[in-house]
Amino acid sequence: MFDTLSGNLGSVFDRLRGRGALSEADVREAMREIRVALLEADVALPVARDFINRVTEKAVGAAVLKSVKPGQQVVKIVNDELVAMLGGDDAGAADAAPLNLDVRPPAVVMMVGLQGSGKTTSTAKIGKLLKEKQGKKVLMASLDVNRPAAQEQLKVLGEQVQIATLPIIPGQQPVDIARRALEAARLQNVDVLMLDTAGRLHVDAALMAEMKAVAAVATPAEVLLVVDALTGQDAVNVAQNFSDEVPLTGVVLTRMDGDARGGAALSMRAVTGKPIKFAGTGEKLDAIERFHPARVADRILGMGDVVSLVERAAEVIDKEEAEKAAQRMMKGQFDMNDLRMQLNQMQKMGGLGMLAGMMPGMKKAKAAMEASGVNDKVLVHMDAIIGSMTPKERARPELLNAKRKKRVAAGSGTSVQDVNKLLKMHQEMGRAMKQIRKMGGIKGLASLLGGGGGLGAGAGGIPGSAGGLPSLGNGSPASLPPELQNFLKNK
Repeated sequence: MFDTLSGNLGSVFDRLRGRGALSEADVREAMREIRVALLEADVALPVARDFINRVTEKAVGAAVLKSVKPGQQVVKIVNDELVAMLGGDDAGAADAAPLNLDVRPPAVVMMVGLQGSGKTTSTAKIGKLLKEKQGKKVLMASLDVNRPAAQEQLKVLGEQVQIATLPIIPGQQPVDIARRALEAARLQNVDVLMLDTAGRLHVDAALMAEMKAVAAVATPAEVLLVVDALTGQDAVNVAQNFSDEVPLTGVVLTRMDGDARGGAALSMRAVTGKPIKFAGTGEKLDAIERFHPARVADRILGMGDVVSLVERAAEVIDKEEAEKAAQRMMKGQFDMNDLRMQLNQMQKMGGLGMLAGMMPGMKKAKAAMEASGVNDKVLVHMDAIIGSMTPKERARPELLNAKRKKRVAAGSGTSVQDVNKLLKMHQEMGRAMKQIRKMGGIKGLASLLGGGGGLGAGAGGIPGSAGGLPSLGNGSPASLPPELQNFLKNK
């Protein structure tokens, strides 16, 4: 979503870092370029102007211009202000804003927003998140009597996420449905009641009045405005209209995985004064995450988001299966089934593009991947190739002769060259694992790379740095065995 903005800011920062000293004119020129980048990203003009003024005021200070690395200091100031723009200046605002559920049960969460913004799906997603991550008992109720089959849609979604929904009574009006939902929630000892209201237009006075009436009856602990990130700067107008009618407590941004320019996310907090609490990252019902301003700022500035990457890995990777695979690798028993499991886990974590976007310093690599046509389809093709092999061939890839390779290529819709590339990749990984085993396993490699303090840490520091091992230019030490060097180079 932030790719264009990230690329524009990255080029500005590269020029700043490349200068040994900065003058006030250099800083102001860079600020002009950043302002253009923000406006191109569809950030609201008042928000962009305030942001640039705050950054400029801090960046032209003597402490910055006379520092050892003024370019890095400016980047840090921009990062801090981005976090403030996304999450405010409250204590702990760099972390995700929690839902206020510490009230007498049931805690009512009311979802509001325009038609087609994704309220019903977001209701089910948040309900699933509260149930699985916080152990809450959730009840969902649809108050949308205008859109055909809206109540049935929430019922189907409730069945998919295994969350109870309020029984549908045809012809009942939203305020009466809200009263019935509250009574049912109390009788069933529900922790959280999710109310999915009808989507409305900016000028729909009747529906706005209905929304206010529902809020008066339900007295919600949270009123979440669901906004489609693709609406761009108009999302700011949406937020202002709704905040005038009901007391908003937070924002849910949907379609954060789309090609929107990011202006809605950057403008929303500054305009509404309310935190962005959730971000929808896909169509699946588990594709929602808490909005962490500091992590999003890091992604925008190309610093990666390793914490989110680790959290996602912990969610999708089966620990027992991973340990078994690691043991097999150390014994030299790495076959095609193990490789297929690794590829599937990469797909579950979001694919190559998502992983590259979360790794520090990988923005340029991600752009190179896109330019060369390397995308998530590569993982699908690899999986298809392995799926076209017989169980015996997957366990013993050395059985694949020319005739078998032709059969596998035809069965997977790929070419023999693609099959050979996959087999070569498997062989290199196998040889690398054997070399690691000869050096004492993962612990031995960690000791070699990090001076005994773990991989890339401790007395040795990062490979290729002062005190570490000579680097090959890609972070792999020159003293490693040739097979392991080649594997690390290619990966």
